[in-house]
Amino acid sequence: MAEDEFRYWCEECDYRTPWLTESAGAEEQIEHYDHHHPGTTPGGRVELRAKKTDGAGCLVVLGILFLLLLATFTFRYWP
Repeated sequence: MAEDEFRYWCEECDYRTPWLTESAGAEEQIEHYDHHHPGTTPGGRVELRAKKTDGAGCLVVLGILFLLLLATFTFRYWP
């Protein structure tokens, strides 16, 4: 996995860590609980950053649809 793909959310309040590595995010969440919620076991959820796509798949589909449309109009009145 690439760096900075994890964000930890606090279960007790609306705090969330910035995007960090898995270990750095867990450590920051523990520090948050120690400072803001002493005596409470750290909890909450972990968010994984969505993968970035280059959009090439959509472009291919649009290109194929355009070619089908072009072929339909070109060969519509073919003798």
